Amino acid sequence: MIRVENLNKSFGSLQVIRDISLTIQQGELVSIVGASGAGKTTLLQLLGTLLRPDSGHIYYDDVDVIGFDEKTLSRFRNRNVGFVFQFHNLLPEFTALENVCMPALIAGRSMEEATDEAMKLIDFLNVSSRASHKPAQLSGGEQQRFAVARALINHPAVVLADEPSGNLDTRHASELHDLFFQLRDQYRQTFVIVTHNTALAAKSDRQIVLRDGQVEKQ
Repeated sequence: MIRVENLNKSFGSLQVIRDISLTIQQGELVSIVGASGAGKTTLLQLLGTLLRPDSGHIYYDDVDVIGFDEKTLSRFRNRNVGFVFQFHNLLPEFTALENVCMPALIAGRSMEEATDEAMKLIDFLNVSSRASHKPAQLSGGEQQRFAVARALINHPAVVLADEPSGNLDTRHASELHDLFFQLRDQYRQTFVIVTHNTALAAKSDRQIVLRDGQVEKQ
């Protein structure tokens, strides 16, 4: 599904990712763990093509996406990769439903089609009664469920999550973790999750442990 070969990334004189190679299979739920500063978020952003490496290759189904130009890469990301962030990143001026629809509209789907798909996801995530609310009117757990729906609306093969439960209390964090496994089992999507949450990491299919920008264990 995803194959990484000899990946390197520096910011100025600081090398954050050091010659990383790894493979993630379709349908896996993988946690990336390690101490702060180990390079977890940078690796996730590289996997999601939000950053370009200094050297190395990232293959999705044997296609090296690093060779894509920016326009092709943006289109690939919109259609194949879903993102869930710690701080939700919902746009405050739009309703929760409108936020969920946006990736579908960017992909060229009609408002009617996007809304229909969004409502199916929102209903599955048990937040349909809150669809017309603005993000500021939602709890942290509700915001994160809408963020998950937004990540899923284009049926991406891969969902990348960066500390998705970092701002949630214990109950909502546990619910979100269970939801990821539900989604993986129902839709056979691949989940790659950066987390400090030991409970989530322990439940995942596999843990990739980073240390000083290198893979210590996978």
